[in-house]
Amino acid sequence: MLWTVLLALLVLLLLQTQLCVCLRVLRVAGYSSPSSSPSRNATKQRLPGAIIIGVRKGGTRALLEMLNLHPDVEVAKAEVHYFNVEEHYRRGLAWYRSQMPFTLPGQVTVEKTPGYFASPQVPQRVWEMNPAVRLLLIVRDPAERLVSDYTQVLHNRVTRHKPYKSLEELLLRQGHIVPAYKALQRSLYHQHLDRWLDVFPREQVHVVDGEALIRDPFPELQRAERFLDLLPRITPSNFYFNTTKGFYCLLSAGGHDKCLDESKGRPHAPLSSRAFRKLCRYFKEPNRLFFEMVGRFFSWC
Repeated sequence: MLWTVLLALLVLLLLQTQLCVCLRVLRVAGYSSPSSSPSRNATKQRLPGAIIIGVRKGGTRALLEMLNLHPDVEVAKAEVHYFNVEEHYRRGLAWYRSQMPFTLPGQVTVEKTPGYFASPQVPQRVWEMNPAVRLLLIVRDPAERLVSDYTQVLHNRVTRHKPYKSLEELLLRQGHIVPAYKALQRSLYHQHLDRWLDVFPREQVHVVDGEALIRDPFPELQRAERFLDLLPRITPSNFYFNTTKGFYCLLSAGGHDKCLDESKGRPHAPLSSRAFRKLCRYFKEPNRLFFEMVGRFFSWC
């Protein structure tokens, strides 16, 4: 009888040991029971730690693709428009999270929607999502940005065979600038940034020089890495100048190259030099106010 009990205990001990080994193998493989916590190495969709909030036609796509060269950055491939489109916002944070890429712990999720910057309701909504989120704002000459904005809208209208007024007709009335023109409103950077700074501290907003990013991407990317508290992993070898396109293309660590699509660098719609000079004069004071807000000067018209 005693030997039977001892043999039974020995069998149970062996079974328990085998079970522990099996569970250890399953954990290493990334599996877990429904009631246990997920593996530390498992990827999941996370809310963004950084958002490129604008500006429209300022180089947001280029900035996103360049940041994506960093191994600790994963980006949402499409513009989500969560905070500025009511239909999307009503779906809640679970839906927003579902639009994000899968990331590992320690990686930064980045989303970009340039429409956020000029939408009055967005700053407070972003703060409610995460008051510590990092914000990237890429800007360019507001007059050039306006013309590029119009050019994109014109292209879309022409593609759909719909008529559209010339830029000068929309911009000027009896020789004077029309302040209500939407593309012009989007170029009043100081007004929009003021709303963001009512909610977020200045140190949470990083301003990127859009023109400098096109001329020489690496220094601007270094500044963005530091702002996002990323180890320096992007190097000058990640960029090469494409003489056919006339701007820099990207080269990943794996040797894959990528150039921005054909809409980037599209020739601008015509605008007379007289009208452009009026536009530059109109932006002189708004630009000065913006420079004071960000503590940085840009060589704009």
